[in-house]
Amino acid sequence: MAQPLQPRQIDILDIARKEGRVEVDSLAAHFAVTPQTIRKDLNELCDLEKLQRVHGGAVYPSNTANLAYQARRDMASEGKARIAEAAAAVVPDNSSLILNIGTTTEQVAHALSRHSGLMVITNNLNVAFILSDTEDAEVVITGGMVRKSDRGIIGAAAVDLIRQFKVDFAIIGASAIDEDGELLDFDYREVRVAQAIIEQARRKILVADHMKFQRRAPVQIGSLRDIDYFVTDAPPPKPIAQLCQEARVELIVAE
Repeated sequence: MAQPLQPRQIDILDIARKEGRVEVDSLAAHFAVTPQTIRKDLNELCDLEKLQRVHGGAVYPSNTANLAYQARRDMASEGKARIAEAAAAVVPDNSSLILNIGTTTEQVAHALSRHSGLMVITNNLNVAFILSDTEDAEVVITGGMVRKSDRGIIGAAAVDLIRQFKVDFAIIGASAIDEDGELLDFDYREVRVAQAIIEQARRKILVADHMKFQRRAPVQIGSLRDIDYFVTDAPPPKPIAQLCQEARVELIVAE
């Protein structure tokens, strides 16, 4: 069985998908590692046929547009399932909520499908498809541009619709969590939607697996201090646990 991709390799795939080509030297500077480390990552990704090697770097094959997203979906899948069950347990029946883009929030949608009387707003077409089969759930989809890589809806139209609601719960994911508790992502357009979701919810639930503590991303969504519940699949680093305690964030470890 193939070994799961490392967080940095997932990020390299994301960059390659967006830019078409990645260079060894620029990736080494971006991730603050040696060129030898990047070459090893690229060789492994090329061996898996997720990238194609070229002089000085690698290119993204045109027939693998969804591989980066599928890799994220497969990554820590058991932990995400536990997170989803624990997060869904926080939400009572007959609640209103917003779910954003992410593979973990999709798992939460599966867990929520057993609830009754839900009203769900989402900018994630995958979440909408999952919950549309739930007999007693009302699903509202935002407008905006559909990102083909993951069926997420981004842009100003999505923000405008979300701001028309005030919901009981927001369930959000993040691409990375910094040591100071900052929640981070890669796409500033997606971040704007996530920030609107946080603003329009009475209680906020962050769902993120333990791999997010090892990742880096450039765009700030907000802080753990903005969150009411943090659901993860393993005990977080001590600074994060201490921050949760100081900010009165309920930490739920779904081990």
